Amino acid sequence: MMRKEKCQSKTAFFPLNCPISLKVVFLCVFVYNNMFVCLFFYICFSVFQVHLASCYGGLYGRPFIESFEETPMLVAVLTYMGYGILTIFGYLRDFLRHWQIEKCSIAREKENQKDFVPLYQDFENFYTRNLYMRIRDNWNRPICSVPGAKMDLMERTSRDYNWTFEYTDRVVQDVINLGSYNYLGFAENTGPCADSACEVTMKYGVGVTSTRQEIGNLDRHEEMEKLVAKFLGVESAMAFGMGFATNSMNIPALAGKGCLILSDELNHASLVLGARLSGSTIRVFKHNNMQSLEKLLREAIVHGQPRTHRPWKKILIVVEGIYSMEGSIVRLPEVIALKKRYRAYLYLDEAHSIGALGPKGRGVVDYFGLDPCDVDVMMGTFTKSFGAAGGYIAGKRELIEYLRSHSHSAVYATSMSPPVVEQIITSMKCIMGEDGTTIGCKRVRQLADNTVYFRKRLREMGFITYGNNDSPVVPMMLYMPAKIGAFGREMLKRNIGVVVVGFPATPIIESRARFCISAAHTKDMLDRALSVISEVGDLLQLKYSRHRIQPSPARPFDDNVYEDIDD
Repeated sequence: MMRKEKCQSKTAFFPLNCPISLKVVFLCVFVYNNMFVCLFFYICFSVFQVHLASCYGGLYGRPFIESFEETPMLVAVLTYMGYGILTIFGYLRDFLRHWQIEKCSIAREKENQKDFVPLYQDFENFYTRNLYMRIRDNWNRPICSVPGAKMDLMERTSRDYNWTFEYTDRVVQDVINLGSYNYLGFAENTGPCADSACEVTMKYGVGVTSTRQEIGNLDRHEEMEKLVAKFLGVESAMAFGMGFATNSMNIPALAGKGCLILSDELNHASLVLGARLSGSTIRVFKHNNMQSLEKLLREAIVHGQPRTHRPWKKILIVVEGIYSMEGSIVRLPEVIALKKRYRAYLYLDEAHSIGALGPKGRGVVDYFGLDPCDVDVMMGTFTKSFGAAGGYIAGKRELIEYLRSHSHSAVYATSMSPPVVEQIITSMKCIMGEDGTTIGCKRVRQLADNTVYFRKRLREMGFITYGNNDSPVVPMMLYMPAKIGAFGREMLKRNIGVVVVGFPATPIIESRARFCISAAHTKDMLDRALSVISEVGDLLQLKYSRHRIQPSPARPFDDNVYEDIDD
């Protein structure tokens, strides 16, 4: 069993931060030297404190509410039946294709390559040709305008059930865009950002054609990195040309053999790939479940590495600021508390949260009012709130200098394009207010207001939504496979562009539509979109909510977590 420290004196039992009424009770008990009664009162008070902390979150300076509603049983059964029927018909159609009764348009390997390692896994191939193809028209839609609050789509049709598409030369105009990550509305072709990018293009050109370590390091790159460090409140930062590679190519430089990576089960594919490429031992904890994380940390400290039981060289906790499929916000105060308690390192991916959260738009750290120095590695992307491309790593100066010489992205990748760099600089200065205006602050506030309003209206209509009340990523549950395609098509018919997501990107019974709210959306746009969503929801019977939204507690209870660990 875990050892408990013995108290050195009677005063160790006295809680100095308890209410005055309880202090009086303790003083009375001490007068009569009844230590057993004193201990009883202390335990009761401790339990009371733990209960308050679990309900209201002692580490949180503001309400932290993440609502969810369990899948109705009938809906879950019908969803499984739907996938089952699709699978049966898929095998039937494969049988017909095998005997050339039905034409198969999917790419297949040649007969003389059958002995090679297969390019596709059997299930992935089966799912693609029999399930995904039925609703393929909901993805990869080409747009022919700026992806702002509204956009223009190129119309296309299919004569062979989505195997191929033909363009009709017709443009669907003024489609309300609820799918792009344009959180602060900087994806625009007019205004100061576009003007600055044009000026830099005329001076520097579009491409750099070299790496930063050779002759591709421009003065604009240096200015951008200093500005990022100032914006985040850290010592130093460095930028990369691709957000995905920022994770996948830098994590292997930070961890390796003999290290332990503790990863949230819903982390992005770039984080998963980076962890695998590092060669570290990977252990996964339940999504946003601090008890599950703490259990893994305790086991890592107690047992050490497998077989040798030597201490881990490094324990790296990897989390995201906003989870892009769930709309949930990381419990960063608790993660930092655990990280300090067990002396681990923290890698925070703020791809979706930077610019979209916090009173100053500086991400989840700003949202909770925490010290940026408590996060060892701060990662983010410029592809969303800043309307540009690429990503960054920020932290202590020693960390950044190490990555400049050890990161594959820093050594081998071509430098960022000058107009993209200028877009980042201009938009970031706008958010910080260094452009002499309050446009950035207004956009941050507008995004927060739009998010709360949109989420509230969806819940009032009877839809099941996931995630935090302040998250601009709003998943709305569809569940059944047939409703994935139907919802996307019906919304587009009414000039609303949405993103629908299904298995294997989500659990099989949790297909959803994912709305991304922007500061560029006006109230009229949101009201129009909500009206259409309600209309399509009635048509497809998507209003599953039974109005039993359960607030997610600060530390959700888990029977499997509080297991005793022997020394």
